[in-house]
Amino acid sequence: MPDAVLTARSLESLLGDWRGAAPGYQSLADRVRLLVLDGRIPIGTRLPAERDLAGRLDLSRTTVSAAYRQLREGGFLDSVRGSGSVARLPGPALALPATGGEGMLDFTKAALPAATSLPAAARAAAEELPHFLPDSGYDPVGLPHLRQAIADRYAERGLPTTADQVLVTVGAQQAIALIARTFLSRGDRALVEMPTYPHATEALKLAGARLLPITVTPPTDAPHALAADGSEPAGEDGWDADAAEQAIRRANPALAYLIPDFHNPTGASMSPATRERILAAAAAHGTVVVGDETTADLDIDRVGEYLPLPRYAHRRAGDPPVLLIGSASKSLWGGLRIGWIRAERPLIQRLTAAKPSTDLGTPMIEQLVVARMLPQLREILEERRVQLGAGRETVRRLAGEVFPEWRLPRLHGGLAAWVGIGAPVSSALALAARNHGLLIAAGPRFGLDGAFERFLRVPITYSEEETQRAFAALERAWAVASAEPAPYFDAAALPSVV
Repeated sequence: MPDAVLTARSLESLLGDWRGAAPGYQSLADRVRLLVLDGRIPIGTRLPAERDLAGRLDLSRTTVSAAYRQLREGGFLDSVRGSGSVARLPGPALALPATGGEGMLDFTKAALPAATSLPAAARAAAEELPHFLPDSGYDPVGLPHLRQAIADRYAERGLPTTADQVLVTVGAQQAIALIARTFLSRGDRALVEMPTYPHATEALKLAGARLLPITVTPPTDAPHALAADGSEPAGEDGWDADAAEQAIRRANPALAYLIPDFHNPTGASMSPATRERILAAAAAHGTVVVGDETTADLDIDRVGEYLPLPRYAHRRAGDPPVLLIGSASKSLWGGLRIGWIRAERPLIQRLTAAKPSTDLGTPMIEQLVVARMLPQLREILEERRVQLGAGRETVRRLAGEVFPEWRLPRLHGGLAAWVGIGAPVSSALALAARNHGLLIAAGPRFGLDGAFERFLRVPITYSEEETQRAFAALERAWAVASAEPAPYFDAAALPSVV
């Protein structure tokens, strides 16, 4: 049985402005392919019946039947009597493509290579491991000395924290999913930024939440603009605080999921005034505030300084519950699947009780590695600042040379640039780029219902040579995408985005 059912009305919303110069059945099939490849129609979803979709789109049933037939022949639909037409991808499941040599260059991952100190930390952790072997190895809350090291990091940044206020998870993604399962009931509303990290919205929806979006925009749309200092004028941080307050007041969401620093994907950082206003609105309506800080340490411009904690992390009388999510994957290495949640003790106890339903323990060796590296974080972050600064300059320079009409926001930190490409062809561009050896996430992957076709997320985490290759592929793909929707070719999509 399919995991989900897509109604004709919902599919119409996803399709957007799909009609083009090609025959109707061809244009419809091309658009559905893009939606499947981009992950906006999840694999296993049952599409609406031909008659229902034809009525909704004001088409003949023959047109819809022809489109569905083409999708079946291309391997994008399975039609089973009694079960309808179910979305799938053609061909066998693929392993991750290579990022070098003659393989595909994977720009769906905005992630850095491992910190240079990681091999030494891994060797030391392996030598330390025998000390823990007499135990069972099932560790539901995290090693005590790792939790203390994480707590010390919060205290160093200005938020007094004890080890029992920290729960270690298998990456930040598990932290998001655990919070969603614990604090949301089916039908609850969850406030989210748009655009945002797509796997967070997936976790919220799997918990049964109805998403309540608020818009985040880059701090400025000036072409290739970079600011010398880290400050933003009041009211220009990218968040519409008035709209956020109204959304909370009107819908009374159970939870608000926010990325306040170096927001993924826009790169914006929330001002102290906006943080205070959202906290006050949440307090008035009992909304749980979740601050995803996985990118918060990745500052480029504020050299030698620690990024201050979000103002809403400091609890006051009447404040709503606040949970902060952190991760080793962005600053240390993506292969270290270690994340954590910082919250008050009763909340940590509640999360700990809920955790065994999906996970009985966090990998021991990875915890030992992270515990070794956290005391070196100041030096590691300086290394990252240099890498990200070089990557930012390379993207800015190449964008100016290859696509002078594209618009880059101010970018003071984080892992990617949210680039305005000037035309609603992001999905078509991403699809065409595959034909030239590049995997990249289209703008709508970070939104809902097909939005953000005028944006593309471009990582700043790759070498100059790799970034040059990526822009060469985008330049060739642009010639196709800017003229008409890219034709289908037999290449599988990666459903995940990092």
